[in-house]
Amino acid sequence: MRIRAAIAVPAASAATAALLLTAPPSQAAAGHAQPARCTEKALSLRAKAASGEPAVVRVSVTNRTARACVVDRVPTVTFGDLDGAALPVPEGGSGTYRLGAGKTAYAALRTIADPADPEARRVDAITVAASASQWGRAFTAAQLGTGSEVRVWEPVTTWWQPTATAADRALSLG
Repeated sequence: MRIRAAIAVPAASAATAALLLTAPPSQAAAGHAQPARCTEKALSLRAKAASGEPAVVRVSVTNRTARACVVDRVPTVTFGDLDGAALPVPEGGSGTYRLGAGKTAYAALRTIADPADPEARRVDAITVAASASQWGRAFTAAQLGTGSEVRVWEPVTTWWQPTATAADRALSLG
């Protein structure tokens, strides 16, 4: 699996964040308070290969609590013992996705563009996390419905979307 550079936070955003974090509360910008980060135990993760497309995995995360919380804008998807993670489509800086109480968000993952690619790596499981700071949940190839292995080469994943259809569209599926 090829590894690409990690997502970088633009310098202007970092400078703004640093300024707001160091300003006294009376000088901080007024606005709506962002919900707290979702705890891992508050979330339910699911993943399943798309029917007829073993190189596409549909992922979802559900907030099982009575309060809104936030997860990373893009799910973190890693592959067995390979280094690196699926890259986001579209590319973009870091950010969060608001997950309402009891609500579900969806993402689509393409593990490999051409399953016959001779450079494909093979793993027996993938791990999906709603935020990079969480351990996530491992899904075996059998649980995903891809047989005994998942083929991987230059994987990409969408940002979290409000519907499965929106996630499919973001990955240019049907």
